[in-house]
This record gives sequence, structure tokens and C-alpha cells, in this order.
Amino acid sequence: MKIKWDSKAGWHTSAGERFSYYTYFFGQNAVYNLVSTLLTTYLLFLGVDTQKSGLVILAVKLWDAFNDAIFGVLFDKIKFRSGKKYLPWLKIASIAVPVATVFLFMIPSDASEGMQLAWLAVAYIVWDTAYTLCDVPIFGLVTGITENLDERTSLMSYKSIYGGAGSGFCTLVGSILVSEHVGSDFTVVAIIIAVAAIITMNPVAYKAKERVVSPAGEEFTIRKMLSYLVKNKPLLIYYLGFLFSSGLNVSGALTLFASFYLFRDSLFSVVIMIIGVAPSLICSLFVPALTRRFGKKKIYLVCTFLSVAIGLVMFFAGYSNIWVYTALAVLRAVPTAITGVMMFMFTPDCAEYGKFTSGIEAKGITFAIQTFAAKFTGAISGSLGLMLLGWFDWNSVSVDNFEELQALNVTQSDTAIFGLWFTYTLVPTIGSLIAGIVWIFYGLSDKEVQVMADCNSGKITRETANGLLTGIRSGKRSLGRRA
Repeated sequence: MKIKWDSKAGWHTSAGERFSYYTYFFGQNAVYNLVSTLLTTYLLFLGVDTQKSGLVILAVKLWDAFNDAIFGVLFDKIKFRSGKKYLPWLKIASIAVPVATVFLFMIPSDASEGMQLAWLAVAYIVWDTAYTLCDVPIFGLVTGITENLDERTSLMSYKSIYGGAGSGFCTLVGSILVSEHVGSDFTVVAIIIAVAAIITMNPVAYKAKERVVSPAGEEFTIRKMLSYLVKNKPLLIYYLGFLFSSGLNVSGALTLFASFYLFRDSLFSVVIMIIGVAPSLICSLFVPALTRRFGKKKIYLVCTFLSVAIGLVMFFAGYSNIWVYTALAVLRAVPTAITGVMMFMFTPDCAEYGKFTSGIEAKGITFAIQTFAAKFTGAISGSLGLMLLGWFDWNSVSVDNFEELQALNVTQSDTAIFGLWFTYTLVPTIGSLIAGIVWIFYGLSDKEVQVMADCNSGKITRETANGLLTGIRSGKRSLGRRA
């Protein structure tokens, strides 16, 4: 991929800063993909009851509800001596996240089921807390290094490509090492991913420069913070849709088992991933130009509903014809890649909207909601996949990898196989459909966000911003008044 080494007029970041920002997401997404998609396979290999392990993962999210909210408040309150808001947290998280990831994948295989579930609960809480430290600051950083909306969009677009590469790296390494062709285990996979994360996540903490310092806002209380969240309508609408699209996206957590049982080889998923890389990467590179031409919302909705249509065709076409499935999977990779690149572009916009309409500088809370949504829906998708397989009478067995599973010649009933196909294809499609309907009501435009960002950074006055917003909205009521 060609990196933009020279900056456009009006941009603030250097090439080195942008590159370090991109590579951070390679490591972060590799770790996140390991936990959100391969943890399910790991737990199925342990032989732990699927519904019990699914319930443990969901139970941990009770801590998450407090964890992210607490950190969001602390993030907005704590002032470091260096004067930096984001970079000190990134230095801590770049080590804490990889270490916590390895700990999560070291559950003793010979321990009792109760001990294994307890280890899972504790390790997941540790990982979940560490991940909060890495997610909120890195997404908030984009608002601290530049207030130029075009530059932010470009940063968020290209970081998604590197993030996708990190996810692909994790899938490739994990799938190959635990496949029936190699026969390694998940602890080795976790160590490899953790080392890669340390190498790629650390540079941004030392290369990036925090330039944008918002004018000092009023002090806020928890009550004001709750009021801020309730009044930030775009934020609530976007993440309501995200709850369905990501929470029901159980295919990633089941991809290796679907490949093994439906297509007779656990590495089939890697083949699909490799074939889909070229079209998805090409389309992803055009995201900044597409959003400038049509706006983020329109592109996002079109790709979401296109993915739904292809998903429905895929489910009803079935899995008996591997070539038909492959063609549909590659075709769906295009809109999926575009929405994947754009997924978290809306949070910075909601942060600017929240500051502009409420007067509260609460980017920590705004991005904490993003982190919470990503982790919560990841847990839902993983646990939901496990529980659905349990409801379809899935036959669990304790093994270390697919090589052992193949040697044992474990078979599944027709009901279990149908349940796997239904869960793998139709459940995510239903989630995307519901999300698309919700996102239709997201009403924040890119032009409005740029005006709000300029006002929030002190570049223009509130009166000027109100006038510009009135013009953009063609006579609609100005949004600039504080509650």
C-alpha cells in the first residue's frame, strides 16, 4: 500500500506521525481479532460447556459497564504533568494489552471445569480493562493532532486498512498454526500476536504530537455527563445500530469451525480471506474520495444494505456448492471492507457535536462508549455463537487443535450442522439489516461537523458557526445554543 508521504495543504501531521498512527491499529486489531474471533474456537477446544463459557463472557461485561464509564470520566479529569492528554495512556496500554492477551490464552487444559471458568473470568476482566486503556486514547488522539476534518477522515480511513491487515495477520497465523496441517496451540499464537502488538503499537506514543488544545470548558459532574450522553442523539443512534450489526456478527467467532465442518478444511477461511483481500483493499483506498463526494452516511448505508442482500442470497444458496459460496463471499467482501474502514469514523463527529451543543469537553466519555460498544458486542457475538451452537445440540470435545479433532473423527448431527450454517450466515445478516434501518435516522452531516470542529477549537466564533449551520440546514433551527 502506498503511504501518503507528503501532506496536503491545511494538514498538520507529518508522514512519520501518520505511519505510527496506522501501525498502532495493526497491533491493536491483531489482538482484538484474536480475542473476539478465535477465543470461541479456543474455548470449544478446551471442551468447556458452551453455554457456561458463554455466560461467563457475558457476565464479565457487567464489569465492563463500570470499567469504561469510570475510565471515560478519569480520562477527562486526569491531567498529566507533561500536559499530554492521550499519549501517556498509550505508553501504558502498549505493554499492558499484549501481556493481558497472553494471560487470557493460558488456561490450564488439565484443570477442572470450575477452575477453567474462573481463570477465564479473571483473565477476561484483566484483558478488558487493559484494552480500555488502549482504545479510548488512540481514537481520541485523532482530535488532538488535527482539527482538519479531511485530514481526520484520511487518518481514520488508512488506519482501518492497517487494522484490517492486523486482523488478517492474526487470522492467518492463528488459522494455520492450530489447523489440522500444523497442530500447534493457542498459547503459541497468543505469544506471536502479543510480540507483534508490542512492536507496532509503541511508536505512536513517541512520534505523535498533540497540537489541538480545546478551550477550557466548564467543570462537569456525573449528572451533567449523563445529560450529555442523553442529548447526544447522533452518538446514541449510531451505537444503537452498531449494537445490532456487531453484536449479531457471530461469523468471525465461528469461521474456523464452519470451514472445518461445512467445507472440510479449517484453512478454507484463509483462502476466502486471501481471495477477498485485493477487491476489499482497492475499495478501501477509495473511501476518503467517496466520503468527500457523497458523505459518510450515504456510503455507509449503501454498503450496509448491499451486504445484507448478498448475505441473504448466500444463506439460501447453501454451502453444498463451494464455488458459489466463494464467489458470494468475495463479492460481499467489498461492501464489508468499506463499512469496516468507516466503522469508527462517526465517533469523532459525535464528540465534536457533543462539545458544540453542550459546552462539555467529554471526549473521554464519547470514546469510552465506542470502546464499550466494541467490547460488549464482541462478547455478545462470541457468547451468542457458543450458546446458539449449544441450543442446536453441538457435540463438544476437549482437544488442542484441529489435527486432534480430525484424528478423533468427531461428527455433528444434521441439526448441529444446520445450526452452524444458520448462525454463521443468517444471524449476522439480520443484525446488519436492523442496524441499517436504525442508521437511517443518523442526521449529522460532514459539513456540519467541520463547522462545529472549527468552533470547538476556537478557529471561528459561535455566532459565525451558528450562521453557517443555519445555512447548511436550509433554515432549520440552529444547534448552537447551550442547554
